[in-house]
Amino acid sequence: MKLSLLNNQLRTLYCTGLLLLILLAVAAARADLNALLKLAQQRYDTTGVENISQWLNLIDSQSSAQENEKLLYVNDFFNQRIVFTTDQAIWQRSDYWATPIETMGRQQGDCEDFSIAKYVSLLKLGVDVDKLRLTYVKAKISGVGTQAHMVLAYYPTPDSEPLILDNLSTEIMRATQRPDLIPIFSFNSAGLWVAGDKSNKTQKPETRLSRWRDVLTRMQAEGL
Repeated sequence: MKLSLLNNQLRTLYCTGLLLLILLAVAAARADLNALLKLAQQRYDTTGVENISQWLNLIDSQSSAQENEKLLYVNDFFNQRIVFTTDQAIWQRSDYWATPIETMGRQQGDCEDFSIAKYVSLLKLGVDVDKLRLTYVKAKISGVGTQAHMVLAYYPTPDSEPLILDNLSTEIMRATQRPDLIPIFSFNSAGLWVAGDKSNKTQKPETRLSRWRDVLTRMQAEGL
């Protein structure tokens, strides 16, 4: 009898503790949300703040969606809201990698900014980092010629053909459907790969890519 009572008490304590942890996690998430919105309101106009608010709603509402749906939601979100603009026009610099908050707040970005924003968004939605790679390519653009470009590649499995999320296309396509793109190298938060190199990935890409290290530092400061 006493043992049964003790077990019941332990179960009650366990459930109470678990509920407390959940409530603390929810409170922390709300605090982060409020901090991001406050930061947006300090920096950007009404449209920029609304973009960031809608993005936060997307992350919250689609966390349980299928991964292919997450790709579509994220690709459409940024391709429809962000206007392609050069770094020189936005930042008066030849090359600047913006954080997702900066891109959404200013409603402008170049190919790196689109790709980084989609990468971070999918990570926030629970997609495994090993499935995502920011990929530098040579892009053959009609009327322009070949130029450096960045896309986001999604690998359903380690050995599968990647799907390409690109600000130049509203459609997500397999890599073989994009003969206009010639891969050069790719990276994520865990490693760096050189196209055609079958060896293992190079660890800590931030030590090789100063702009990647810089944008990671700024994202951390923003609360991402």
